[in-house]
Amino acid sequence: MAALITTFGVGEMSACNAIAGAYSENVPIIDIVGSPNSKEQNEKKLLHHTLMDGNYEVFRKVYQNITEYTANLTPENAEIEIPKAIRIARESKKPVYVMVAIDLVTKPIVTHKLEEPEPAHSNQKSLQAALAHIREMLEGSRKMAALVDLAALRHGLEDSVQALVEKLNIPAASMMQGKSGFDESHTHYIGMYGGAFGSNQVRKIVEEADCVIAAGFLQSDMNFAKYTAKLDPMKMIVIQPDSVKVGEALYTNVMAEDMLRELHSIEYHQKEGTVPISFPNDVEANGEADHSIKAAYYYPRFQQMLKEKDIVVVDTGTLSYGMSQVRLPHGAAYIAQGGWQSIGYAAPAAFGACIAAPDQRVVLFTGDGSLQLTVQEISSMLEHGCKPIIFVLNNQGYTVEKILNVKTENQKYNQIPQWNYSKIPDVFGVPSFTAQVRTNYELDAAIKKAEKENADMLCLIELVVEDPMDAPEYLQKVRKHLEEQNQQAK
Repeated sequence: MAALITTFGVGEMSACNAIAGAYSENVPIIDIVGSPNSKEQNEKKLLHHTLMDGNYEVFRKVYQNITEYTANLTPENAEIEIPKAIRIARESKKPVYVMVAIDLVTKPIVTHKLEEPEPAHSNQKSLQAALAHIREMLEGSRKMAALVDLAALRHGLEDSVQALVEKLNIPAASMMQGKSGFDESHTHYIGMYGGAFGSNQVRKIVEEADCVIAAGFLQSDMNFAKYTAKLDPMKMIVIQPDSVKVGEALYTNVMAEDMLRELHSIEYHQKEGTVPISFPNDVEANGEADHSIKAAYYYPRFQQMLKEKDIVVVDTGTLSYGMSQVRLPHGAAYIAQGGWQSIGYAAPAAFGACIAAPDQRVVLFTGDGSLQLTVQEISSMLEHGCKPIIFVLNNQGYTVEKILNVKTENQKYNQIPQWNYSKIPDVFGVPSFTAQVRTNYELDAAIKKAEKENADMLCLIELVVEDPMDAPEYLQKVRKHLEEQNQQAK
């Protein structure tokens, strides 16, 4: 878990987007807010950082909608509320909010006789009923598959899911929002399931399976690829952190770890195993050396440069679609906002990753439009001696918005000021390696140089793309789908 401390009013309102994103993405954070003197609050004085209406509860009420729990701490309730908030954040994987007045911080607390809450455990009758139902479903099954999604990743179920996949000898795919939830170097991994926009091989395996085990399943528009995903709910076993759904039958109070463990008792071992899979970027760096860089050329190069245990941070935009198809090496972590999708998220997230894991290499992939929102965090990275490798995709504006908006062309609001991104570290006055690349040869040379210099300094590579509408194949398919829908609506 992380802790965030802000000032009252203006500080916590600035943090709303980040906290809402953490709620959407199932990230536990203890959000601590320091509020004005309690006497001044009781007298409803008009103080700075307020709405000038004497209401000191208004901001906590805002946070009630974007956190799992809120509390206003006092000497009387602190011993109860603080551990309660931490427990809720830990169990729910959501942010919680605690506020304390500045004059109460040093006050002695009132002690209470407290009992430790019992850890969550499965209802055995419900667990066994679900297991019996699953056995019945699998009796005639010949082709199974597994899907790994967001909640499995957030609740640390990766090893348990992998062990089950190995025992059953079935193929496993990740969902868009659950990327990295299954070891992508594993022999049972077949890629990301993306409905009509992803790999046809993966789509065929998943959609033609007699039974699909889905761990941490989230039925979002991103995961369902604009709802082109064809998953029969009657053939699905959906394992959530505290429930299991078999077909249309829901079994509550069943812990995921218990369910995954019990499934090992099922006598099932798929004979066929995993068929050979062709991954989109498992190719040698293609394109002639003097060719202008484009998505078809740079994504295979990104995949080839990634190393085991890298922390890969990806911003929203064309990069999030393209990087979803890049196969991660063993032990690599993947950080992105698959659901909330707040542009500008990745640069500060990469800074956080550098601080949290100083011994791991952090590789940031961000777009020009995204970086312009939070570029100051490069200064923070340099100030704290962080040494990430940063790729800035300069495609002249919000390309992802231009692609998704099929009804109009040349939208002025999707243009942005043109920056020389490779010069940004110079502004902050700390030695760095930077390069601006336009061809495959220049990109190869810059990556090679960055891998060498990365041990000593921050590295930033700006990729200048000629075609502002260039995009990865996945996003091109999305565009075609939207164009067809637009035509049908006319």
